[in-house]
Amino acid sequence: MSLGAGPAVRFSHQEFRHAVFSPAPRIAVFDCDGTLWDGDAGLGFMTWSIEAGLLSRDGSDWIDARHRLYRQGEVSEVEICGEMVQVYASLRDDELRRAAARYFSAHVEAQIFPEMQSLVSDLRAAGADIWAVSSTNSWVVEEGVRRFGIGPERVMAASVRVHNGLITSDLIDVPTDEGKAVVLRRIGIPSPDVVFGNSIHDAAMLEMAQRPFPVNPSPALAEIAAQRGWSVFYPEAVLADHTK
Repeated sequence: MSLGAGPAVRFSHQEFRHAVFSPAPRIAVFDCDGTLWDGDAGLGFMTWSIEAGLLSRDGSDWIDARHRLYRQGEVSEVEICGEMVQVYASLRDDELRRAAARYFSAHVEAQIFPEMQSLVSDLRAAGADIWAVSSTNSWVVEEGVRRFGIGPERVMAASVRVHNGLITSDLIDVPTDEGKAVVLRRIGIPSPDVVFGNSIHDAAMLEMAQRPFPVNPSPALAEIAAQRGWSVFYPEAVLADHTK
């Protein structure tokens, strides 16, 4: 009879950095929400944009109903992540970019994990090629990762096509679950040196990594980490929740 795996080993900050840089990686891939900063910026932006009046009443009611069904398990992760981008169809792309900048500055920037910002900066200085892969909309992700020196050409996020400056409902990518691994293989990164993620939706791309690093892992990812023998890291801002 199997007794199951114990809890995953927890890195200290110094141990985490040593593991990441031993040896220095050439390609590093980061999830964003919960990994680079605390919280769910995708859901936060959707709620904020409804309250700010960016969406019509019909659009607001529709996405709210769809998200309720998602929470009840009747809409899949990939469906809701795509719909949370498609709901902005017919709005101007530059308007959404300005809105994302206002939202991130006011509601997410203070939640950035300093340890992760420092890590990304040092990886860049060491010459690593850094990518952000997220199921949150590209407007918020591109705005957020600018704080980490990651340009939009290195972002793979939930996105739709833009035609003549107007957002359409034509999906380009919805990188979540296996979809994160799919987009990495598509751009020629089948085995990144290091991958950082916080939820079960990052498990597929963590599995691709030569060295996977669960950061601030959800209970489901922490369980996978224990089974796989992956050590985990909790930034100081969330550490108290995991030392009780």
